[in-house]
Amino acid sequence: MKTLSLILLLLLSLGGTSMAQAAENAVPMADKLREDGKIWVVVAVIAIVFAGIAINMLRIDAKLRKIEKDLNIK
Repeated sequence: MKTLSLILLLLLSLGGTSMAQAAENAVPMADKLREDGKIWVVVAVIAIVFAGIAINMLRIDAKLRKIEKDLNIK
């Protein structure tokens, strides 16, 4: 649980700094994606990828804990 809260805290802190830079650096491609509404597709795909990575990490952690418990490793 500590790992999950640490990951969430890291993601939240990174999100704030990237939003501060968005107003200064206007990118024509990003403006076009925003106009067409396709930016939300990009955001959704990135969110799905990160969610998949997080779920995979949690599954691996659970499997490692089970193996450690079976082998009595502290």
